[in-house]
Amino acid sequence: MRVTEHRLLHCTGLIALIAIAGCVHNTPSIDGVPGEPANPASLWMVPAPARTPAPSPIPPESPAATVALAKDAASASEVRQFSLGDVVDLALRNNPDTRESWELARAAASLYGASRGALYPTLVAGTTLNRSMGATTNTGTSGSGTGGTGTVANNGSSVTRTLLTPTIQLSYLLFDLGGRAGTIEAAKQRAIAANLTHNATVANAVLQVEANLFTYLAAKATRDAQVETVSEAEADLAAANERQKAGVATLQEVLQTRTALSQARFQLATYEGDLLGARGNLAQAMGLPANTRFEIPDVTASDSVGDVAASVDTLINRAIGARPELAELRAEAAALAAQVRVTRSAGLPALTLTSSTAYIGTLQSSTNNTSSNHNVQIGIGLQIPLFNGFAAGYQLRAAREQAAAGQARVVSTQQQVSVQVFTAYYVLRAATERVRSSADLLASAEQSATVALGRYQEGVGTIVDVLLARSALATARAEAIQARWEWRTGLAQLAHDAGALDLQGRPNIPLTADTTGPR
Repeated sequence: MRVTEHRLLHCTGLIALIAIAGCVHNTPSIDGVPGEPANPASLWMVPAPARTPAPSPIPPESPAATVALAKDAASASEVRQFSLGDVVDLALRNNPDTRESWELARAAASLYGASRGALYPTLVAGTTLNRSMGATTNTGTSGSGTGGTGTVANNGSSVTRTLLTPTIQLSYLLFDLGGRAGTIEAAKQRAIAANLTHNATVANAVLQVEANLFTYLAAKATRDAQVETVSEAEADLAAANERQKAGVATLQEVLQTRTALSQARFQLATYEGDLLGARGNLAQAMGLPANTRFEIPDVTASDSVGDVAASVDTLINRAIGARPELAELRAEAAALAAQVRVTRSAGLPALTLTSSTAYIGTLQSSTNNTSSNHNVQIGIGLQIPLFNGFAAGYQLRAAREQAAAGQARVVSTQQQVSVQVFTAYYVLRAATERVRSSADLLASAEQSATVALGRYQEGVGTIVDVLLARSALATARAEAIQARWEWRTGLAQLAHDAGALDLQGRPNIPLTADTTGPR
């Protein structure tokens, strides 16, 4: 009975140890923040040691975008109203790149958690069951006489022996001169780098969908302007017909205005095709079917057009502190530096603790006897590497050179970031000047067209003057529209390069007052 109780005790202990070993805990936090992003469409909150300055807080999810995604595909004929935030939110939710970077960040956080297992002892449980069978033969003396002594063999008996040996082994690294700490630090820095890679992927996705959005809105505005040009050409043709009926205009004037109307309609058809193509590209960027009908009612090209209030030096400094690509490379360099510690410790002594306990229970069938034995062993070991063919020295040198290369990549990328911000800054300044110039050009073209039409109606001007003025007006409208949307695209690019483009697509860059007026 006592043996049975011992067996139950040991089996219960083994089951408990196996259950503990099989548990997977949540990923550990990294410097006080969650070890992974919450979902593919959100940024990872960068801990203080890995950022300068702090990024903007994660905005709430867009309810309108969530509702739009939940609608059945059969409602594709329904026109959906999307704000700029909805467009960005849909793109982030459906972007496979953000999904991939999120999964990789989660994997890196889990590997960091696995590396921390070296801080705890290792327990291994096992058991063996041996069963042996044999037979015994008994012999005896029958008696003595004149002929000698006789021997008689008796029947033997079979023997079955059962041996049960449950064991538990414990091992723990007490001290290794920096190898364990370096391994954990390297895994932590790689987890930080993976999370920052996700942040950079999200920022790139926001910029990409905004570029598609602005292209679509520019195509829509250009189409709408051409519709107005067609209406004006129709009015010119009607005026020429009236003048011909009154006998003050020739057939040539009517034909010229009719030609101008045909050209305007031809250009309108071209713009309609461009608009449909841009709409399909934007729908694809949002992860929606290309035939989805939607409208963007509250995004205009004339919001806050002005100069950047911050200097280019200020924006470069901000980018160096806020760009996730740079922070990612810093984390990679820190991981390589930690790997130097790991490589160095491989050639240094290490102190380990080992312990094992075993219960041996034996049952012999021939005698129906049981016996048990309990063994416990504790040992402390010292490992001293002596010689491995000079490999340790070369490995340490390689680790140091890789760490130096990591630092060089940080410096190189920092220079690239500064060039990106510098270029985007002055591209935006040039775009601002083009907006102002195009506004002046449009005002002059509108006035010239009005004067030419008035002179023609009064009989002191020619239809050629009207048509030239109309052509110049159509060109000025298109250039003004293009300039404004190029400015919006340039502002988004500068905000991205400076690390100031949030998850709603808003460029957090201070601007001076708009002096160009809405167009």
